[in-house]
Amino acid sequence: MKINLKSKKIKNGKLSLFIEFYKGHHIDKNGVNKYDREFEYLKLYPLENPNTSEEKKKNKEIYELADKILAIRQAEFYQGKFKLRNDKKGQVTFLEYYEQLKEDRFETKANYGNWNAALKHIERYCSPHKQLKDIDTEFVKGFKRYLNTKAKTKSGTPLSQNSKYTYFNKFKAALREAYTENYLEENVLRSVKGFEQGESTREYLTYSELQAMTQAECKYPVLKNAFIFSCLTGLRWSDIDKLKWSKVRDEDTGSRIIFRQKKTDGLEYLYVSEQSRKLLGKRTNESDRVFRGLKYGAVYNTEILRWCMKAGITKHITFHSARHTNAVLLLENGADIYTVSKRLGHREIRTTEIYAKIIDEKMKEAASLIPELNLDY
Repeated sequence: MKINLKSKKIKNGKLSLFIEFYKGHHIDKNGVNKYDREFEYLKLYPLENPNTSEEKKKNKEIYELADKILAIRQAEFYQGKFKLRNDKKGQVTFLEYYEQLKEDRFETKANYGNWNAALKHIERYCSPHKQLKDIDTEFVKGFKRYLNTKAKTKSGTPLSQNSKYTYFNKFKAALREAYTENYLEENVLRSVKGFEQGESTREYLTYSELQAMTQAECKYPVLKNAFIFSCLTGLRWSDIDKLKWSKVRDEDTGSRIIFRQKKTDGLEYLYVSEQSRKLLGKRTNESDRVFRGLKYGAVYNTEILRWCMKAGITKHITFHSARHTNAVLLLENGADIYTVSKRLGHREIRTTEIYAKIIDEKMKEAASLIPELNLDY
């Protein structure tokens, strides 16, 4: 195999550096010669034609770093080919390794918040000097015991079942990647079972309660429109908050929103009803936010509760409850679970199945199966 540093032109007069792993070639079934290559993009972008001394200096630093990465990749290949052991990998501390994985998630927005929250507990459990080569199954079991018996929230209460499930999964993901990248000599997760995921209560509004909310007064009209819009479309707060007019398409067949989910980074095409579109108001500049003045904080959260009280609703409703409301109303009115899952942008259908339990008609029927008792006593 040949391992070389290469580049390609990108915009703004820059180059993108990458490592090519050339493994030879083969003839496919159609008789065409195909090259067997893989690429690792380094996220390093030198200028194609640096002019100033500062630009040349910066380019030199970038290429020096790229050459070092290339040398590491070449060394890793030969270590694997000749079964050489890399002791330096094992000397990396677990906290350093986890921190790097966490920062990688920040670049791709892949669940960064959960990785960061888990790190706070890992730091309380793990010694800052604990090296990857010293990690064994007992270390893994010890962190599970810590989450189960000692870990506390900011308010000093024990962790919820879902928090344990999430934090332990991030911990395991880091160790799994360490094993894959040969930082660990053995799979220390093999005999350790994770936490079961708990079912959290999903507060939602019924149709009549939502109707009452539309009639009740809310101190902030933009909050009222955004909340009802979420109830009708299922959009998250984060996606509504950053929604701009450039993402709203008014077409002959109706209106839809084309956006990239902030949480999952997935591109979504969401059709919205005529009533939902009216809540957005009149179109302004493409770069303008649709819900101008919408804010996140204690003031707006408290106002949602006040607004609910004015509508005669005593449930603890948050903005995210609007998303739950949308799912329940869709299922109650005949939408199939796959469609609901797609509209909510769920990656797994089992996430949507939780809502199906809420509206299980068979459960409602079972509640009335037993004949009425004569309770005159």
